[in-house]
Amino acid sequence: MGSNAKTYTFEEIAKHNNKKDCWIIVNGKVYDVTPFLDDHPGGDESLISSTGKDATVDFEDVGHSDSAIEMMHKYFIGHVDTSTMPTEVKNNPPPSKQPPKVSDQSSGFVSKALQFLLPLLILAIAFAMQHYGKKKQVSDS
Repeated sequence: MGSNAKTYTFEEIAKHNNKKDCWIIVNGKVYDVTPFLDDHPGGDESLISSTGKDATVDFEDVGHSDSAIEMMHKYFIGHVDTSTMPTEVKNNPPPSKQPPKVSDQSSGFVSKALQFLLPLLILAIAFAMQHYGKKKQVSDS
């Protein structure tokens, strides 16, 4: 990763988005991971789906090992010109974590209660019908 590393525009990098030519951006650096696609433990699709955007968040969310991070050095080909990155790609905010709605919580409770109570109700009805049927047979005799 010398000082003579090439700087690529986002548009240049985004063109390398398939199994035969796959470049990704992680922490402002560009990696040609094409030779690694077949060996990637997460499969080639996880790398290919990280093309055409800043894959830093995706990369960090997985929690790669130190050896995986060290291995990246051999695939480094340059830096991305951050001024060419689209705003939504450059910022790449994590999805907002909104608390579940109260109605969602109550409906979850109701459905769990019904899963438990409905079979009991069916058993109670069956027991009552059997018990009532025996009494009726005795009184008919």
